[in-house]
Amino acid sequence: MTERIIDFLNTRRPDGPCLVVDLDVVRENFATFRRALPDSAIYYAVKANPAPEILRLLASMGSNFDAASVSEVELALEAGATPDRISFGNTIKKERDIARAFLLGVTMFAVDCVEEVEKVARAAPGSRVFCRVLTDCTGAEWPLSRKFGCVPAMACDVLLHADRLGLVAHGVSFHVGSQQTQLGAWDAALADARCVFDTLADEGIHLKMVNLGGGFPTRYLKDVPAAEAYGQAIFEALSRHFGNRLPETIIEPGRGMVGSAGVIKAEVVLVSRKADNDNLRWVYLDIGKFGGLAETMDESIRYPIRTSRDDGPFEPCVLAGPTCDSADVLYEKTPYPLPVSLTIGDEVLIEGTGAYTSTYSSVAFNGFEPLRAYVI
Repeated sequence: MTERIIDFLNTRRPDGPCLVVDLDVVRENFATFRRALPDSAIYYAVKANPAPEILRLLASMGSNFDAASVSEVELALEAGATPDRISFGNTIKKERDIARAFLLGVTMFAVDCVEEVEKVARAAPGSRVFCRVLTDCTGAEWPLSRKFGCVPAMACDVLLHADRLGLVAHGVSFHVGSQQTQLGAWDAALADARCVFDTLADEGIHLKMVNLGGGFPTRYLKDVPAAEAYGQAIFEALSRHFGNRLPETIIEPGRGMVGSAGVIKAEVVLVSRKADNDNLRWVYLDIGKFGGLAETMDESIRYPIRTSRDDGPFEPCVLAGPTCDSADVLYEKTPYPLPVSLTIGDEVLIEGTGAYTSTYSSVAFNGFEPLRAYVI
């Protein structure tokens, strides 16, 4: 929460749920990553929040961009990035989308199987490819394992195949899981990356780059290590596994770049109980999983919630959204402490919501409009 956001909400009084993002926080977060990992190129994960104002700011500061689709490639270009500053980082791409990105000038693509390599070779000949390796996501509040990547031995075969097809086998990538809270999470992944580097070197192919992925957290209810601590831990792991011949590295912060910059303003629609003798209140907001809070799935991300009644006593509540879908419950397994006096019509401020909220919002589920967003 910043004074600029508070002033905006007090002055504009927007109706309905909305997200407000403070660009000053994004600017400071970018500078923090640059200080923490000075030798790594920053590729902002556009999917975290693709607001044009955010992309233009980051482009002007020298950021590169990790795109998951052609649309995100185009957004980065419109924001002022040149094609050489864009990585098509999704390992699952239609061949025509690869061709379109290549036509726009993008020449770096993620892969994790020989079939994807063959698509890139046909649609974007001569491009650089990096292979994603499966990684243990222990310590991450939002794991990203299984769907993406392959085992290190297969990564070697994938990159050898890329070389045979005339592509540039450029490097290795991994992702230790979003909202990664363990400083040592990158160590084992870098050990795997070194094995791939060594195997390819034995075949006469010298990889140049390690994509360290994202995973850098934002603060929710618990304190998290500072970016500088992650930078130091990653540098030590790189030195341990690569010695004095460090590869080029890139990072893909998304949540860590914009999460702390955003606040959602919401309203209490209903407070009720399920029985006369039920001690647990249900608090329904005008925003839920389908309105932008999808990361409350399995109660993985627990956002800080602030109200005007926080000076009184609290009690655990079930927190739910407004839609006619029984899955639209945010916190029930672990009820959320909210003020006893909280009542219908009260506003609540949900902090740390600058990332993965507006992009998760449905188009019109139950007729509710998509989450409105303001960037200030």
